[in-house]
Amino acid sequence: MMLVFMNPTSASAAAAIPPLSDSRNPQLPNVIVIATGGTLAGKATDATSFQTYQAGTYLMSDLVNQLPNKDKIGNVSTYQFGNKGSGSYSIGDLYDLSLAVDQALEIYDGVVVTSGTDTMEEIAYFLDLTVRSEKPVVVTGAMRPWDVIGTDGPANLYNAIKLAGSGKTKSFGTVLMLNDTIQAAREVTKTNAHRMDTFETPILGALGYIDETNISIYRATARALKAGEADWATPFDLKSITKDKLPAVEIAFAYQDAGGGAINGLVADGVKGIVTAGTGAGGISSKMSAARSNAIKQGVIFVTTTRTGSGTMYPSSSNGIIAGDSLNAQHARIMLLLSMAFSSDFNVIKGWFGTYGTQDVEEAS
Repeated sequence: MMLVFMNPTSASAAAAIPPLSDSRNPQLPNVIVIATGGTLAGKATDATSFQTYQAGTYLMSDLVNQLPNKDKIGNVSTYQFGNKGSGSYSIGDLYDLSLAVDQALEIYDGVVVTSGTDTMEEIAYFLDLTVRSEKPVVVTGAMRPWDVIGTDGPANLYNAIKLAGSGKTKSFGTVLMLNDTIQAAREVTKTNAHRMDTFETPILGALGYIDETNISIYRATARALKAGEADWATPFDLKSITKDKLPAVEIAFAYQDAGGGAINGLVADGVKGIVTAGTGAGGISSKMSAARSNAIKQGVIFVTTTRTGSGTMYPSSSNGIIAGDSLNAQHARIMLLLSMAFSSDFNVIKGWFGTYGTQDVEEAS
């Protein structure tokens, strides 16, 4: 049996985002790495222990100092937001992280956020929906700890800095960059527990790739088409709310003859938003359906998604149920959570899912 030891506490964060260095090269972009820990900063039992390690051990300042040729791609600064596994961060922590990213982008040209990979897609999508600046935000991490043979950490970190400094994903929203592959935060998902090519974008595919000095972008996000426009940013401006406004939103997973107990229990706990990961095109059992109908009568909002890994859920006239479009359950949960933090109106939230949540390309007016 292999164990991964997680550090339960965060490292002490600096008091503020560091200012630009007086000794910076004016010909290079200014990039800051905001570190949260994860496998990339992990310390292994020995140099061949790919799975037995303590995540979030090394400080980002030390790791950046070890990168060769970083002075060729940018003026690189670091900020230690935390140092633990991605799953150990609360939604309130993500609120603080997003504000830190926006604060950094007031003076830096791009931000790299390092994270554990377990919930990286949720952290990245939270940033995608909340960061107000159009400057590049790149999330990266590693599947192997920093100090083992064959680690992917240094290369991922180096390429993420290169991408953030290039400006090639400006106005794209938040993107992921691991294994030389650039992917949209809204669409990417972790598909394997161990492989280094774990992150994939079902159906739609990657945005592009990094091959040494070449950064190739082959498609853009729908948000990039709204660059500079007022509605590029979502309605989810965290500066206008306090973190205690972020509600509890949960996921109920569908399977053969699933009972309604999960939904009933969540409602009894006071949960007001539930995402269902349904079979096929979002189907749930008769018992789950009865529990959902009862919950809707109590004011609970539901979003329907599929457990299959890909596929679009389309709007219907069902009261209290919102179509999750092509969002997977974990992404839809982040979208619903933020929506409910800013409105209690079902139709407003449904409208946000159909616009900011869907992100399809609309005909130019």
